[in-house]
Amino acid sequence: MPRGAVHGGDIRVNDLLTGLIAIVGEGGVLSGKALAERPRSYWDPEPLSARALVRPRTTEELSEVMVLCHRFGQPIVTHGGLTGCVQGTVVTDDEVVVSLERMAAIEEIDALGRTATVQAGAVLQNVQAAVARQDLYFPLDLGARGSCTIGGNIATNAGGINVIRYGMMRELVLGLEVVLADGTIVSSMNRMLKNNSGYDLKQMFIGSEGTLGIVTRAVLKLREATVSRNTAMVALDSFASVVGLLQLMGRALGGALSAYEVMWGDYYRAVTEPGWHRAPMDREYPFYIIAETTGTDEKADTAQFMNSLERAAAAGLVVDAVIAKSDAEREALWAIREDFEAVVQPKPTFLYDVSLPIRAMDQYIHDVIGGLLLRWPEGHCHVIGHIGDGNLHLFVSPGAGGEDLHIEADEEVYGPLSRFGGSVSAEHGIGLEKKRWLPTSRAPTEIALMQLLKRTLDPENLLNRGKIFDA
Repeated sequence: MPRGAVHGGDIRVNDLLTGLIAIVGEGGVLSGKALAERPRSYWDPEPLSARALVRPRTTEELSEVMVLCHRFGQPIVTHGGLTGCVQGTVVTDDEVVVSLERMAAIEEIDALGRTATVQAGAVLQNVQAAVARQDLYFPLDLGARGSCTIGGNIATNAGGINVIRYGMMRELVLGLEVVLADGTIVSSMNRMLKNNSGYDLKQMFIGSEGTLGIVTRAVLKLREATVSRNTAMVALDSFASVVGLLQLMGRALGGALSAYEVMWGDYYRAVTEPGWHRAPMDREYPFYIIAETTGTDEKADTAQFMNSLERAAAAGLVVDAVIAKSDAEREALWAIREDFEAVVQPKPTFLYDVSLPIRAMDQYIHDVIGGLLLRWPEGHCHVIGHIGDGNLHLFVSPGAGGEDLHIEADEEVYGPLSRFGGSVSAEHGIGLEKKRWLPTSRAPTEIALMQLLKRTLDPENLLNRGKIFDA
């Protein structure tokens, strides 16, 4: 426990809570029944339990909160939209939660400089909508857009469906403001694409999962809004065709290809069972792709998109295709990919997020499914992925048993990765769930350097303690 830490039942706990209320006001501190009305996360509806939840309204208030917590040795866990998948926001009874839900303002949109200055509690979808009203575009996009926050996106270096064209969150952040564990405010709110004046400090905090500092504000890089969008679902008869179509469309469409999503046949069949989504094409193909392009010339872009599909059909890569002719049809196609409720219905179901070279994906999935079925003959493994950037998501259902089978499933999914040069986390992070597997993706010297950074910026180990690695 950190030096000088408060203990449950100690009078110092009351002093801490009184001090927090003095900083953020009565409504800014939740405890007891008010706290228990909140779920632990999107995935866990059980009542949240913590020493308290603090909701600052400004960076300066958060700084004062951290100064107080540092003085008391009080551990902190930061909560955003709570849609993370790796137990990165798990909190214990003796920890204090910091939520930036009252720091959700979109402070400025600079149409000329193509930047947006936003607070960390802003919901991704709200940011997308606000910049769209200025004929601009913020390209980060993922299924949790309606609840995930910009601060959480930064802390986890979020990816999503547009990475092949626009990159991950790391490429979309120009500047950051961060509060360190001792309350120090580091404001590096750069608005320029080019700034080589020393270390790029923001990169330390992007993807650090709240272990090095709490992001309060950010300058985001925007793009000009696109006026055309073309979307198709394509059926293919082999993984070689999946790769071949990606190469063909990449060459034919250049930078216009913004999404290329794969669904293995078992996943497609599960989410188009009666009672779920309507299947737009035959359900018996081994692979399905959603390909999407965006551009600035609707007529020319559509012609180019159709030409690429015609070339693919002529090359024998495509066995069937459905092209969205309206926004409603596009949303229906994407719902098949994004609404995975059908495959997580069986309990338990374990979610995985891995990355590896595209050329190794077919053999890797073959090996993983083979190992899982040997272990659990009645089980299922459903696979989807942002294949253009080497990212696969697996949903593993043993068919019976409980949460204690998670470790065995981990062994089957993560075990083969090292021989393919893969990573146990493509975009979700490490949190607690993948902590024991970090050494399979990072060298000892890399982990040692991470630990050195943690000890330097948070020597009392107050911020998201125990996540990613032990300091």
